[in-house]
Amino acid sequence: MYKCGYVGVFGRPNAGKSTLVNALVGEQVAIVSAKPQTTRDNILGIVNKDKVQMILVDTPGIHHSKNQLDKVMMKNVRSAMAGVDVILYLIDGTFMPDQEEIEHIAHIKEEAVKEDLPVLVVMTKKDKPCRNTHACDFYVSAMTGENLQKLEEKLISLLPASKEKNFVYDEGYFTDKSVRFLIAEKIREQALNILRKEVPHGICVVFEKFEEKPNIVVIEALVICEEERHKSIILGKGGETIKKIGQAARVYAEELLATKILLKLFVKTDKNWRDRPDKVASYRMD
Repeated sequence: MYKCGYVGVFGRPNAGKSTLVNALVGEQVAIVSAKPQTTRDNILGIVNKDKVQMILVDTPGIHHSKNQLDKVMMKNVRSAMAGVDVILYLIDGTFMPDQEEIEHIAHIKEEAVKEDLPVLVVMTKKDKPCRNTHACDFYVSAMTGENLQKLEEKLISLLPASKEKNFVYDEGYFTDKSVRFLIAEKIREQALNILRKEVPHGICVVFEKFEEKPNIVVIEALVICEEERHKSIILGKGGETIKKIGQAARVYAEELLATKILLKLFVKTDKNWRDRPDKVASYRMD
């Protein structure tokens, strides 16, 4: 029998969704940062095993909508839930769930019953001191790999079965996102991790140029921030910080494309980009 289906990965911001998806896929599909709400689009991570294709939908963290970008993110959460075969809800094991999260879990379970969808509640970050007493189906660590295989086996058992091979994607694919999207996300990830608390997560990356030439790919990209004071922080003294961000992203891009990359990064301020629908659409790298 073949197994193929979609698993929706839900949870509060910084619950470890992206880290878990990357660990299960075995490739970096989604951005990983200590800052919450870094995942903005529904990322598909594809796990291919013998007679199995498990498609993981890494959704933006569930939270109250405050601006246009938040509304786009919450719409992605609802749309992801509508098309999955299994729901995987992650709880950060280093924090006690508040009443809002408990209500989120109850609501998701109620909706799942209506759609006859199985739900697994999983506590993440088992490698760290646990402060969460919420009852869960699994306790895992994506960093150490603890219980990941057991979780994967359980998820696969819940996928739809078929006598014929009915895979959605070619078995060589580990994500449905374009190369441009992955590189833009890597630049954003490096910016968030290098800058840490100095600049909020309200930044995005836009390509000005992406030209494939023989033996080299030339990329010019804008890092968009919301405040002028953040621009100088992102640039760093003598441009050292933006250079550091670019160097790390270039290494990833060269490994991804298996060719030399010429990457140039520039910084631009646009304080209202998240609140304008046209900007939100144009800054989402599909």
